[in-house]
Amino acid sequence: MSDELVLKGLAVSAGIAIGPAFILDSARLHVPEYAIKADGVAEETLRFQDSVTKSLRQIKRIKSKAENLPADAAEEMNILLDAHIAMLSGSRLIRGVEKRIASEKINADAALQHEIAHLAQSFASMDDAYLASRMKDIQEVGQRLLRNLQTENADFTINIPEGSVLVAEDITPADTAQINPEAVQGFVAELGGVDGHTAIMARALDLPSVLGAAGLKLHCKDGTMIAVDGLEGEIIINPSAATLARLRKAQLKFKKEREQLKTLKRLPAITSDGAEVMLMANLELPRELTKALDAGAQGVGLFRTEFMFMNRKTLPDEEEQFIALRGMVEGLKGRVMTIRTLDLGGEKLSSALGDVHGESTNPALGLRAIRLCLKQPKLFETQLAAILRAAVYGPVRILLPMISSVEQVKQVREKVHLVAKRLQRRGEELPDPLPPVGVMIEIPGAALAADALAQVSDFFSIGSNDLTQYTLAIDRSDEQVADLYNPLHPAVLRLIQFSTEAALRARIPISLCGEMAGNPQLAAFLIGIGIRELSMSPPRLPEVKRTIRGLSLLESTRHAAKIMSSSDETLIKQEMANKQV
Repeated sequence: MSDELVLKGLAVSAGIAIGPAFILDSARLHVPEYAIKADGVAEETLRFQDSVTKSLRQIKRIKSKAENLPADAAEEMNILLDAHIAMLSGSRLIRGVEKRIASEKINADAALQHEIAHLAQSFASMDDAYLASRMKDIQEVGQRLLRNLQTENADFTINIPEGSVLVAEDITPADTAQINPEAVQGFVAELGGVDGHTAIMARALDLPSVLGAAGLKLHCKDGTMIAVDGLEGEIIINPSAATLARLRKAQLKFKKEREQLKTLKRLPAITSDGAEVMLMANLELPRELTKALDAGAQGVGLFRTEFMFMNRKTLPDEEEQFIALRGMVEGLKGRVMTIRTLDLGGEKLSSALGDVHGESTNPALGLRAIRLCLKQPKLFETQLAAILRAAVYGPVRILLPMISSVEQVKQVREKVHLVAKRLQRRGEELPDPLPPVGVMIEIPGAALAADALAQVSDFFSIGSNDLTQYTLAIDRSDEQVADLYNPLHPAVLRLIQFSTEAALRARIPISLCGEMAGNPQLAAFLIGIGIRELSMSPPRLPEVKRTIRGLSLLESTRHAAKIMSSSDETLIKQEMANKQV
C-alpha cells in the first residue's frame, strides 16, 4: 500500500524534480556564544523578543494557509500550531531565555540553546510519554526562534547532498543566492508567493520550484523521496511507482521541448514584418552568464549587484567589486551590460551594512535602493568607481533603482562625474564617453513624471514587478495577498504605456525588465505599445523569441490598442491569452 501524499502549492518555476528531501532549516543553524556587557542586556533581550514576534507572525500565516488542507490534515496542523503559539506567549521557554540573557550575560542565541537543553533534561527525568512529545514541540519552536535570530549565516549549503530537493519553511533571497543549481534538483517551501523575489530567483536558476505549500514539513524529513511538479504546483511525497513513472515521462518531455527551443539561439527575435526586438537577460549572479549566452541573450538588461553584499559581515571594497564586474563585462564579449546600482532594503537585507538601515516601519517604502545610496555617499561612490573601471572592458550602462524625482538623477550624475575625476587623479583608465545613466521606472510617481525624467536620463527600464506592487499596494511575496497582485491591471498597463510614450518622445531607449518581459502571452502587447527591448530570466528567452517570430507588428499594434481601450481586467486577461502564438 502506497503512502503517497500530494500537497498543492504555487507553481513558481517550471520543470519536474525528483530526489531525496533535504531539510534546509536545520542545516543553516550554527549557534555562536559570546559574552555581552551589562548595558547590552536590554538590546539582546529586544533582539530575542523580535524573534518571538516574527515567529508568532510566521506560525499564524501558516495556520491561515492550513485551512485549505484536507480536514484531517488541517486539524492535525492546527493542534500543532496552537501548541507552538502557546509556547511563544510567555511560556517557561521564553521566560527562561530572557532570564539567562540577564543573569549569564550571553547572547540570545546561546541563551536559547542552553534553555532548550535544560528543558530537555528536565522533561527526560520525568519519564512521561506526553511530556516527551511536548519536548519535540519545544525543540521545533526553538529552531524557529534560532532561524529568526540568525537571518544571515555563513554558507549552509556545504552539507547538502548532491541531487537533493531542498525543503524549507521559507527560503529567502539570500538563501537562494547560495544555492548551486548544479547540485540540487529543485526546492519547495511552506511560505512564499509566485512573484516574490525568491520565486524570481528560482526561475533565474531554472530550478523546478513550488512555494506556499502548507503542511510540507509536517510530512517530510531528511531523505524522504519527493517529487516537485513546477508546472502544476504539486509536491508528491513518497510517490508510488506509477506516479514516478508518469513524472519521469513528463520530465523527459519537458527537457526535449527545452532542447528544441535551443535551435532558435542564433536566429533574431524579429516579427514577420521586420520589427526587431532585443532580448536580454536578467542576472542575479555571475555564474548565470554562461547559461544566458547559451539561451541566446543579446546582452544583460539587468544585472543585480546585491549578491556582493549579502551573506557577509563586511562590505566589499572597490577592488573586489571591480574584479567581479570586469569578469562579467569581459564575458559578454562586446554585448552591453546594464548594471543596476545597489538595491538593498525591503526583503533584501545585508548584515554587511550594519545598522545603516535603522528601524523602518515599512522597509519596502523606507531607506532602500537609490535612497540608501544617496544617504551613504561612501558606499555609493565605491560602487560607482568599480563600475566606471569595469566599463573600460566593454559597453556598460548604469541603471538606478527606485528613482522618484529628477533631482535624484541629477545628484547621481554629479556623483558619477565626481568619482570619474577622482579616478583620473589616481591614474585609472576610464571609458570615453562615460557610461549612459538610466532610471528604473518602478514607482507610479516616476511613471507619471516620465516626461521630466526622460530629459535627464539616457534610457528607461521599466521594472514591472515593483511598478505593479507599488501601484496596487500589494506585497508580492506575501502569500496572503499575492492573489491580488496583477500586472495586467489597467492602471499598471497605463503607467507602462505612459512611460513608453515619454521615452519615445524624448528619443531615448526603453526596455522592460520585470517578470512581464518573460511571459510569451504579453509579447504582442509590449511590442505593440512600442517597446523594443525585453530583459528576462535566461530560461524564458527561447520561448519569448519563438513567440515574437510568430507575430506581426501591425497585428501587435492593433492588439495593444484594443487592450488599452479596455478597463475590464477579465477581458484584458482573455485578450492577452488569445494572442499567444
